[in-house]
Amino acid sequence: MDRRGIRVKRTSSLWETEPMYVLDQDRFLNGACEVETDLEPLDLLDQLQSIESDLGRRKLVDKGPRNIDLDILLYGDETISHDRLKVPHISISEREFVLRPLSELVPSKSLDPSKPWKLIQDYLNELPTREPLSSLTPIRGVVQNLTPLVQNRKTQVMAILNLTPDSFSDGGKHNLESLDKTVLDCIHGGATIIDVGGQSTAPSRPEVSAEEEISRVIPAIELIRSLPEARNIAISVDTYRSSVAEKAIASGADIINDVSAGSLDPAMFSTVARLGKTICLMHMRGTPQTMTNLTNYEDGLIPTVAAELLQRLSAAEEAGIRRWRIILDPGIGFAKSADQNLELLRHLDELRTWPGLSGLPWLVGSSRKSFIGKVTGANEPSARIWGTTATVAAAVQGGADVVRVHDAAEMAKVTSMADAIWRS
Repeated sequence: MDRRGIRVKRTSSLWETEPMYVLDQDRFLNGACEVETDLEPLDLLDQLQSIESDLGRRKLVDKGPRNIDLDILLYGDETISHDRLKVPHISISEREFVLRPLSELVPSKSLDPSKPWKLIQDYLNELPTREPLSSLTPIRGVVQNLTPLVQNRKTQVMAILNLTPDSFSDGGKHNLESLDKTVLDCIHGGATIIDVGGQSTAPSRPEVSAEEEISRVIPAIELIRSLPEARNIAISVDTYRSSVAEKAIASGADIINDVSAGSLDPAMFSTVARLGKTICLMHMRGTPQTMTNLTNYEDGLIPTVAAELLQRLSAAEEAGIRRWRIILDPGIGFAKSADQNLELLRHLDELRTWPGLSGLPWLVGSSRKSFIGKVTGANEPSARIWGTTATVAAAVQGGADVVRVHDAAEMAKVTSMADAIWRS
């Protein structure tokens, strides 16, 4: 659409459903996008059908197997009745797989001029209660996805691979000479994502240059990608620099894990949008050097974190990052006191379902952090594994889709048990 002058401004999440009418076909992915165009409705329809044809759609059976189906759901505030096109699209009000993505984009829009008070969100709320649809976020090509909101799914375990000499917990522990064994241990232990970091973001740690960060992470990414056992493993890169992100993606990274949610490098969002990769937006205030002084949440922790994440989410979408390419992180340990970290874990479900944030996958990184030491009395980060276990279980109960951990094998067992309790 972009190449044809139909500018895609925003997208919904992608929502997975069972096929309709002809059941012998793959599950559907349903989404909506908001576009800007000078084309009249029928001309727009012609362009969409041309895109379908270019992508290989051959309509042999009505409602039969198809790889793509593009429709015009709404066209501004116009009502159109033509033998080729009906707008608003027929049966919108009865179909959750249409209402759900529309509610992410225009929840307060009316579908019926005769009932201007009845909004898309109202139609969605009136549908019969059923199993919630699952949204889908790609994290490793077509092999691996995040599917939040679904029972019986497996919590993804993200193993931390710090290549920094000054990381708060495992600084200097990992080096290229022993990296293959470290990675294989993580994979065999149950990790599905490896998060590579070349710059410490712990409080008051000094910054390194972008060149130094690149020199640390790129060889690690290349090594991981060379391992046959890691072919289905997603690689995340913990960086807030767009230059590092671009080189990391070129070397085989799948996810950019930005602790600043794009606020420390104005080019980050446009870079990730252009490269079409997935990004994790973490809540933080200030910088790693100043964040410990920014823990005043006068309007309440959960409402404020939600509002500030909504701002970063909106900025990411404005820059062209697709909603189905976004993961959120509440930022445990970043501009939060010990009590506030506990409050985030206690109320994660409230944050996850906040209006405007629901339907997106969530990552929680509590592993070995100082608030665990404060509660348990474990001064050494490596001695905080038991406290971390409790926070990981709490994160699963609260609906986290990914847990970022140092002790991958142990925490994979914790998530398996927690999944059995809360997601079976």
